[in-house]
Amino acid sequence: MSRTRTAAAALATARLLYGVGLIVAPERLASGWLGKDIKRDSTKIAVHGLAARDIALSGGALAALHDDDALAGWIAAAIASDLSDIASIFAAPANKLPANARWGTVALAGASATLGAVALAGLKR
Repeated sequence: MSRTRTAAAALATARLLYGVGLIVAPERLASGWLGKDIKRDSTKIAVHGLAARDIALSGGALAALHDDDALAGWIAAAIASDLSDIASIFAAPANKLPANARWGTVALAGASATLGAVALAGLKR
């Protein structure tokens, strides 16, 4: 497996584990981002939807590891979802978010989008 595919597999695996973690332990993983609202059932439902998105994106990427064109599509979709997370957190009123929610989201989603872009560029070479 090439370095680019190895990096894409590692990134997809990390996203998969995060998605599973959001389903299994949403309060533990999302409390810094959502504060006390994570205790609400309706919030957990939304977090489970986010988890399903990440599990689907990672599953698609892992299944496409031997097809550069398909893998590129899954990586691009993951980048788009990360950028959407960043846009969403900036659209939310700052005074309604826990103190570190905005910058924590930017750090996590930004790092994921950046690593995805590097992997995507490696596939395009």
